[in-house]
Amino acid sequence: MELNCWKFKKCGREVGGSKEEELGVCLAATDTRLDGIHGGKNAGRACWALCGTLCGGEVQGTFAEKMGNCKACDFYVQVFNDDIEGFVTITKLLGMLNGQSP
Repeated sequence: MELNCWKFKKCGREVGGSKEEELGVCLAATDTRLDGIHGGKNAGRACWALCGTLCGGEVQGTFAEKMGNCKACDFYVQVFNDDIEGFVTITKLLGMLNGQSP
């Protein structure tokens, strides 16, 4: 497994993390729908694709609302560089789900 966002960012928002009791657990650490994407646990390396993550101490909104922040994030850039092919595949899938041809 690759390094997940909560370890990379040292936010402590994972289950059992240092900020769990004070600030709660981030959805990226518990949402299993994206488990294994980009080699991460749960949504730990696909946090950019998940609405409602807790980045920068604030709940992030919809995919469209948060992407500007994600693209400026050092973790997002690292994951993108580690798995460009995975981003291409996911982008194609998202396009097909939204009615666009691949």
